[in-house]
Amino acid sequence: MGIFRSRKTYYLYNPKTLEYERVYPSGKERFLIVLRKLSLGLLIGIGVFFTFIYVFDSPMEALLRKENRLLQTQYDLLLKELGRATDVLEDLQERDEHLYRAIFHADSIPMSIRKSGFGGSNRYEHLKGLTNSDLVVETTKRMDILKKQLYIQSNSLEELIALGKDMESKIRCIPAIQPVANKDLKRMASGYGMRIDPVYHIPKFHSGMDFSANIGTEIYATGDGMVIQASWKQGYGNCVIIDHGYDYRTLYGHIDKYKVRVGQKVLRGEIIATVGNTGKSKGPHLHYEVIYKGRHDNPANYYFQDLSPEEYDRMLQMAENHGQVMD
Repeated sequence: MGIFRSRKTYYLYNPKTLEYERVYPSGKERFLIVLRKLSLGLLIGIGVFFTFIYVFDSPMEALLRKENRLLQTQYDLLLKELGRATDVLEDLQERDEHLYRAIFHADSIPMSIRKSGFGGSNRYEHLKGLTNSDLVVETTKRMDILKKQLYIQSNSLEELIALGKDMESKIRCIPAIQPVANKDLKRMASGYGMRIDPVYHIPKFHSGMDFSANIGTEIYATGDGMVIQASWKQGYGNCVIIDHGYDYRTLYGHIDKYKVRVGQKVLRGEIIATVGNTGKSKGPHLHYEVIYKGRHDNPANYYFQDLSPEEYDRMLQMAENHGQVMD
């Protein structure tokens, strides 16, 4: 006897009647059928659920991924712009240090200050919990360093602007001519540097330049300034010292007669004294010194308004003479 099932209706073949007779399943059988179908449906549902979780993004996840990609792109662009800005700043720093500050005789800004960073290991601690925290922290660091360097450079440029406005006055004050009429350069007796002392006949550092001239020869102020001494000075005899401002001073030694007094303002080219033979001197001459920031400098570097390029070059060669000085 076989069982024929059509959909949810069951039939059992009766050999006596030679017919299929309808059979109704028991409650247990119906329960098992339903349970089997539910289990199959549940397994399929779980499979579909996990498939969507691991294979397909939810709308929120897709939105977040899109935002992350956009954020990464923006950070990449920002880093490129930071790199370009840093290159421009470094070029400006180079020009500022080796060109602008040199022109205005401004003090150098050490690279340790220009390139200084920020201290403290906890400065960016609050950023470490963010998405892509390493990228955020690195970008923020570079931005902070750039802002600090821009601040330093801005202050430097403001200083240079002030120096530029003051340059016209400074140019008038900087010693820039010879202290006696000496176009033919025949009055130059000895230059700056190690020379033979005329008294002790040993090598000695000569802190100025000597110009031989007759007693009474006019001596000129080499730059605008104020007379701060017009009196005897040990070793120099009768001496005039002018404070030109901007850390410059000039000294005129062994003079004969004063033409100025202490506190008097003088202009470049104004007569301040006459050549003499006072103090420690081996003959009539003028001893001339340039002092910058408290230190002696070679006066030969300060005749640029008095001589042509050819004359200036010849004067520098003559100033290298290592002969005997006159004081």
